[in-house]
Amino acid sequence: MISPAFAEQGNVAQNSPMASTVQNLPEAVPSEEFVKFEQPLSERIRTFLRIELLYRQALFHTNSETDLSSREAVNSLLGILSILAHGDVRAEALQELDRIDGMLNRFRQTSEVDTDRLDSIIEGIGNLKSELASYGPHLVGPLKDNEFLSAIKHRSWIPGGTCGFDLPEYGYWLNLPYAERADQLLVWANYLKPLCNAVDEVLTLLRETSDPVERIAYDGHYIHKLDRRTHYNLIRVMLPAGNGIYPEFSAGKHQFTIRFVEWQGVDSRPLQVSGELQFLLALC
Repeated sequence: MISPAFAEQGNVAQNSPMASTVQNLPEAVPSEEFVKFEQPLSERIRTFLRIELLYRQALFHTNSETDLSSREAVNSLLGILSILAHGDVRAEALQELDRIDGMLNRFRQTSEVDTDRLDSIIEGIGNLKSELASYGPHLVGPLKDNEFLSAIKHRSWIPGGTCGFDLPEYGYWLNLPYAERADQLLVWANYLKPLCNAVDEVLTLLRETSDPVERIAYDGHYIHKLDRRTHYNLIRVMLPAGNGIYPEFSAGKHQFTIRFVEWQGVDSRPLQVSGELQFLLALC
């Protein structure tokens, strides 16, 4: 980790009586055996998480040869364009990189820090900042001005509106050999790559700013008061995979509440957890 573990701050005492059955965390469980749930605490991080998801989907479907995957890749790229139309995400990403860069440079004064890794991360951030700045505020202009993509975007508001009879040009493109479609998808994705790489690095480093610590929810409820002197961006909850439990968040400026419920299938409402539940919490 690049920073000290998160220290407990202001946990509200629970009023529920302690139950006899405790759902414990397994000892020494590898991280891949945990399911991670995240709740953004700012609109900026909410936007970054959406871009992260859409870009991952675009790259995943670009690597699949079916025409349906090519459709999903295009839809994901258009989703990113729609997000970028509602704010200057490039400037926000640069601001976050600047903030993290300053924070990491302050860690140079900490003797426990791995300076080689720290220097590598700082150098990577500098490269991302330079690449993103060089593209300027209109880095996705060629995508916005592309008539082929604009026609697909316009018809995408209609359920099934991009069928072959609606957009014969799109239908023709989807029937091209996979290699041609993949090359074109990567050309489009490369216009977004500097921004998406910056967003990915911001989220990766943000997640590393806090080690998860064990907490206990009583009768499915956990309340946490936030230290007003510290600015938090993201709540992360980790639960053992396969335990059938997931969290529901309610977050405000000064505290947040987590309600843990048990999955009952798609045809039934979830049930609130009873007794004590141990989980891992990180505030980033």
